[in-house]
Amino acid sequence: MNPLAQQLNETLTKDNPHVAQMLSGLGKAIYMPKLGILSQSAEAKQKAKLYNATIGIATENGKPMHLDVIQETLSAYDPKDIYEYAPPAGKAELRTVWRDKMLVENPSIAGKNISLPVVTNALTHGLSIVSDLFADVGDAVIVPDKNWENYELTFGIRRGAEMVYYPLYNSDNRFNSAGLRDSLLAQKERGKAIVLLNFPINPTGYTPSLEEGLEIVAAIRDAAEAGINVVVVTDDAYFGLFFEDSLQESLFGHLSGMHERVLAVKVDGATKEEYVWGFRVGFITYGGLTEASLSALEQKTVGIIRATISSGPHPSQTFILHALKSDKFEAQKEEKFHIMKGRANKVKQLLDSGKYGEEWTYYPFNSGYFMCLKLLYVEAEAVRQRLLNTYEVGTIALGTSDLRVAFSCIEEVNLEDLFDRIHQAVLDVKEGKV
Repeated sequence: MNPLAQQLNETLTKDNPHVAQMLSGLGKAIYMPKLGILSQSAEAKQKAKLYNATIGIATENGKPMHLDVIQETLSAYDPKDIYEYAPPAGKAELRTVWRDKMLVENPSIAGKNISLPVVTNALTHGLSIVSDLFADVGDAVIVPDKNWENYELTFGIRRGAEMVYYPLYNSDNRFNSAGLRDSLLAQKERGKAIVLLNFPINPTGYTPSLEEGLEIVAAIRDAAEAGINVVVVTDDAYFGLFFEDSLQESLFGHLSGMHERVLAVKVDGATKEEYVWGFRVGFITYGGLTEASLSALEQKTVGIIRATISSGPHPSQTFILHALKSDKFEAQKEEKFHIMKGRANKVKQLLDSGKYGEEWTYYPFNSGYFMCLKLLYVEAEAVRQRLLNTYEVGTIALGTSDLRVAFSCIEEVNLEDLFDRIHQAVLDVKEGKV
């Protein structure tokens, strides 16, 4: 094993051996080179005032070389902020500004030790880093039965982990914290579990109440006290889109430092929070450890980035930083929030109106981009096909009965027509029309 990797492992073992045990084989072996091209280039950037012949970019007239046909569409930005490579960990100022934002929006983080967020190529990349660092073949990854399908690819297919499912809702249509607890305690023999918490949930658009959130934290604490090492990942892709009386912040703050056997990892990003899906800017943050251990995990994270994508896109990081620093940012974001909330409220109003009879029920939703219908008499895939082929409407069929509807991309004025068409398609399928 490389001495640098060994040194990072020793730091983690000294500070918290349980966290060191959570690392996968790859997680133990990875490191960020200190004497490689990047470190030598960084040193040259500081000292090579005459000629800097270290980094693989082209320059012209003291600036990164570029084409006018590209720069003319980006003329508001200095070429050095869009054409040069971004550091593997991301733009330093963006990392600091995002951390400050996180602290304001999540009061429960106050007083907790957290790392400086590392920039990822959006949320999926952040989750992939988590899987690389912590998931080995046969490790248990615990998720609700209604979840984002990419978890299976990221943790199961890529890393060989075993997906362990529990029902998302209990009999009272609340978050099934007892099911989470039972799934965790079932990992006693393994001695390790990875828990994915995605609120608001894709696909049902549900965020637990504060009481439910504390029940989740208690379930994880019970597992830790039973001797199970737990990596808890808060997938906060839709953070901030809380439309009703639910948790208004991530559980990351409550989980950070709660127990020596619990490692809290926050994966979030501008992707959906700031409505910049194609920019691919996310972040990964660790919580609740010593500064030395947080630094060790950060270096391993950057090592994974260096070994896979080298660094994230610089222009989009610059654009996000510019937006976050603007005095117009909060007002514009609030405006979009109310549009999204209006759409969610309209959907609930329609579904509760009685207009659509007893063809379906719907899973509780109060946040995010989505909601899910539970079709009672027909199969979701048949309805999906009928909607596409007859009514020119796209939805997502999940399993036998569930139909996911993204109200986020439908204007409020069109929502009633959308659900009218869904209802008619259900009746058509019920009558045997395909």
